[in-house]
Amino acid sequence: MQPRLLLVVFCPFAAGYFLSFFFRNVNAVIARDLARDFSLSPEALGFLTGMYLLAFAAFQLPLGVLLDRYGPRRVVAGLMCVAAAGALVFGLAQDLVTLSVGRALIGLGVSGGLMGAIKAFSLWFPLSRMATLNGLYLGVGGLGALSATAPVEALLGPFGWRALFYGLAGASVFAAALIFFLVPEKPLPGQGQTLRRQVAAFGTIFASVPFWRIAAPLVVCHAGYQALQGLWLAPWLYDMAGLGRGAVAQLLLVTAVAYTIGSVFFGVSSDALARAGVSRMTVYKVGLAVSLAMFALLAAGVTRGLGVILAVYGFTAISASLAYALFTPLFPPEMTGRVNTASNVLMFGVSFAFQWGIGAVLRLYPVVDGRYAAEGYAAALLVLGALQLAAIAWLAPMRESAPTR
Repeated sequence: MQPRLLLVVFCPFAAGYFLSFFFRNVNAVIARDLARDFSLSPEALGFLTGMYLLAFAAFQLPLGVLLDRYGPRRVVAGLMCVAAAGALVFGLAQDLVTLSVGRALIGLGVSGGLMGAIKAFSLWFPLSRMATLNGLYLGVGGLGALSATAPVEALLGPFGWRALFYGLAGASVFAAALIFFLVPEKPLPGQGQTLRRQVAAFGTIFASVPFWRIAAPLVVCHAGYQALQGLWLAPWLYDMAGLGRGAVAQLLLVTAVAYTIGSVFFGVSSDALARAGVSRMTVYKVGLAVSLAMFALLAAGVTRGLGVILAVYGFTAISASLAYALFTPLFPPEMTGRVNTASNVLMFGVSFAFQWGIGAVLRLYPVVDGRYAAEGYAAALLVLGALQLAAIAWLAPMRESAPTR
């Protein structure tokens, strides 16, 4: 891979993706501040945080068409400006409605962070390096998630959460400028297709059984991780493990660090193992199975060895992202943006449902001294675990498709 291409293609998109993950996970640390300042119930807190995911999901299908029609540079740069506006609205909010609008604008604004980069990588880099590039890129996202844990906790004391979001608004504008002015243009495959034909291609994607079998574990397993790391893991650690705020932030940091390392590991190792004869599909299945085992321990309320459990969970949860490389051989190159956004609309829609749903289940049980009931956590997480098991079982007999280009 040419260093110049990494500098002008990979790095600008990575700046926006870092912010995307920071935005996605920051509410886990400021959840108690928001609940206190706005008197939020667990259901309202889950809904508010999930608005990022809902807006993100709602824009995925239009995003796929825009990426394949106009290219990633202009689309992602424009969206990052929307994220900046959302961060400003969130920081200025005085009520739940305005907070929700700001959170939704943030989700819309960063919705092209990963899909836009994958589209750009497919234009500028060989397909044999896609898993490696995706893994390194996801590692940058993991750094964003990592930065939204203990570092945010350290900043909250002197500055507060509102000042944090003002700073994020400025950082989003800067990332938009990097993408717009540094990323080069390249002719797009399939140029000249009518908009109607591009939209109709989603029917082909959603009618594909192999697409659904690969997408299902990505959707439910990674949605489960996002629901926890993005919001509910912190309350679980407070209530089930009886930890203080500093210890909770440290464990969130452990999970984020492991997720970051896993991003790079699964991307680079899957390409290396593929050259040695071990398919990416096999790596995908093994990673998902270990991730589910760790999730099951949390669902069962295990609180001993949490550092190890969360480290392994974070490390293996990101194996779900190998789905993006597995999708590539299934469809022609001009459909790259739409294929990946088709899976993303499902994943983020389910992530919203999981994040809101956990809060809704917790509300069914009594809250004692500000702590949610252990039975509520168990009921919610066991349902999520069962869905993950079903998706992995459906994938298990499948073999990887041979590349078509």
